[in-house]
Amino acid sequence: MGTQSKKMPADEPQPSSAQEAVSSLLYQLLETEMGGVQIYSTALQCAIHPELREEWTKYRAETERHVVIARALVATAGLDPDAETPARLVCRHLGDGLIQAMLEAMAAGTPAEAQITAAECVVKAETKDHMNWELVGLLAKRISGDLSDALKKAYDEIEVEEDRHLYHTQGWARELWADAMGLPAVLPPPEETMQVESAVGAARAKKTRDKGTAPRT
Repeated sequence: MGTQSKKMPADEPQPSSAQEAVSSLLYQLLETEMGGVQIYSTALQCAIHPELREEWTKYRAETERHVVIARALVATAGLDPDAETPARLVCRHLGDGLIQAMLEAMAAGTPAEAQITAAECVVKAETKDHMNWELVGLLAKRISGDLSDALKKAYDEIEVEEDRHLYHTQGWARELWADAMGLPAVLPPPEETMQVESAVGAARAKKTRDKGTAPRT
């Protein structure tokens, strides 16, 4: 015998799909940053290149600050930062999977292989994080009030750091792979030596590297 779905009273307001999507984004933003701290902590266990360790140590500290900011954004939106929601649980599972991959790489492979795995895992995590903040920037332009002001302020503060996290680590992953295959490698990568802070800058760094004009150490 089937069950009937329970209808909400007609006079009880129901959240729009857009409102639900905004809530989902903010919860994913918070959960991704929280997971990012753990991902960097694990990645640092895999890092053997001194400059990569230094870079990831800085990124972990920045991510810890991002957690505080994201938590405040969730609260400003009138949401409970400690609520367990499907949106954040999905992000948590994905982050846990990346951590498990790094632990398995350390257990089963060489230190150099584990370092490459860690770089790839950081890139995957930062790709999601970067998109979250890009959406925050878009949302801030389309709404008004206290939340809009908070989103704009957070986005302006964090955007450049997120660009560095993603594009610099992409460079590290590429160059570590090249080195492992016996190909000419640029370490640290040009994204780092050229202080890349945007997609345009990343493309320029890769172009100079492919032309053999990137700084080499």
